[in-house]
Amino acid sequence: MNNAAAAKTVRQGHGTADEGHPADIAHGADKAHSADKVHTEGQQHPLKIYLLIWALLFVFSTFSYLVDYFNLHGMLRWTLIIVFMLAKAGFIVAIFMHMRWERLALKFAILIPPLALLILIGLMAIEGAHTFMTRWGAFGR
Repeated sequence: MNNAAAAKTVRQGHGTADEGHPADIAHGADKAHSADKVHTEGQQHPLKIYLLIWALLFVFSTFSYLVDYFNLHGMLRWTLIIVFMLAKAGFIVAIFMHMRWERLALKFAILIPPLALLILIGLMAIEGAHTFMTRWGAFGR
């Protein structure tokens, strides 16, 4: 491959002049084919991480069960149940749905709308409680 062909290969994104040896630049098309092959096969994550997360999910489920077993009541009970639920949901989304390895823009596109809905639901609950208390104060007497 001559210098003009190598420059064309670099412009097309199949390699850069900073990659080292000129023979590497000459085989830029071969690298592109091997890169395409890697992208078509997909990412392979070690089985160990899935087994670890499965074990953590089992542990958090056990803790949720123990909250009822020890007969906890009130805010402590609901706080623990919600914390364990959110931890399990976070692990499932991050690992089993592969969000941990996604780009930040995709994470925001998937996670921001439900968070915004939760904030709006909270604001509606506050407004509803205020309206209820106002009506109860005015008409409850």
